[in-house]
Amino acid sequence: MSENLDYINYSCYFTVFREGEQFVSYNALSMVISGEMELNDGVHRRVFRSGDVYLVQKNQLLKFLKKPCEEEGFKSLSIRFDDTLLKQMSTEEDFILQEKKKTPAFINLSEVSYLKYFMESLLQYQDLLENKSPELALVKQKEALLLLFGHDVTLKNILYDSYDPYKINLEEFMLKNYHFNVKLDRFAYLTGRSLATFKRDFEKIFGIAPRKWLLQKRLQEARYLLEKGKKASDIYLDLGFEDLSHFSFTFKKQFGLSPSMIS
Repeated sequence: MSENLDYINYSCYFTVFREGEQFVSYNALSMVISGEMELNDGVHRRVFRSGDVYLVQKNQLLKFLKKPCEEEGFKSLSIRFDDTLLKQMSTEEDFILQEKKKTPAFINLSEVSYLKYFMESLLQYQDLLENKSPELALVKQKEALLLLFGHDVTLKNILYDSYDPYKINLEEFMLKNYHFNVKLDRFAYLTGRSLATFKRDFEKIFGIAPRKWLLQKRLQEARYLLEKGKKASDIYLDLGFEDLSHFSFTFKKQFGLSPSMIS
């Protein structure tokens, strides 16, 4: 189950759960209460366990895998920071954004003890938050931001960055990120293009429509991994396929062989 608490969200799952679209559209501070959360941005992979705290950045490609423990399932608590609040706070501080720096899609904050204590304290307000107390939620959002900036003031350069992505090298980006399960308009946005411009630029570079290229690229990688001894059940999610049976059907249609026949 998942309670929709606006910007403060408590979630609970009793089966392994992977987010559908692997695009982060908001900044959030999260803590794992029970079970495990595996995050993978294509470069960095980390498993967070009970009591671990992390920050995720918006406009990033990120794979989530929630794994329950036997006794309690998977439980987590998250605070989302919307652009309106962040812009308001940056304006109040007369904050000037410094030069952008490339940072991971998520930041491990588990060693910051007072952030853990703060997140744990929010569990005491769960009933009130479920009744949607906007005043309390706003106070707790601001408190979380002040604690984050108290830990590392340079986090303002990440959270206060409200600018859209700028135009980047499309070929390099797609070759690096084709295995993420996101819609074409997300890829377009992250490369600093409209959807129409993205499609036009893509076909100029690759000589093929984006959807067809993505499918072929993922299937080619799948065959390579299967020939290296990997199992279809271990790779289909990491290559952007949501369903094992659909992956097997598509693979056989492309190569004339089922994944289990590749060795």
